[in-house]
Amino acid sequence: MSSETATKAYEGRSITVTFEARRCLHAAECVRGLPAVFDPGQRPWIRPDGAEAERLAEVVRRCPSGALRYEFADGGAESPDRPTQIRRDSTGQLIVRGELRVDTPQGVRAETRAVLCGCGRSQRQPYCDHGGPCGQTRVG
Repeated sequence: MSSETATKAYEGRSITVTFEARRCLHAAECVRGLPAVFDPGQRPWIRPDGAEAERLAEVVRRCPSGALRYEFADGGAESPDRPTQIRRDSTGQLIVRGELRVDTPQGVRAETRAVLCGCGRSQRQPYCDHGGPCGQTRVG
């Protein structure tokens, strides 16, 4: 697995949370939503058994970039928003939620949430990496 698509899984009894660090734009929705589960000062920084699985899934869905994902132990996973929503923020980032197929240099990826580059200067096209003017402020 390349570092471009590398994810780390944090397995709990009822839910597994995966984190793709290169996608993270530090919106901090996870830390604000469940600081007992998401604590960047601890290792591991994600402790899925620190909250009920449904509550944890709700907070993971707040992650605008899609860096965080989840799957329930019974195999259930996130359902995409319908209809698909696209919003351009004040800096030009495209915040997208829905049933997505994103064309990347590594191939097409199925997504439910993403922050896409609106200025063309990201080194992680089509995803925003805060490298150009469209990523100069945090997603929120």
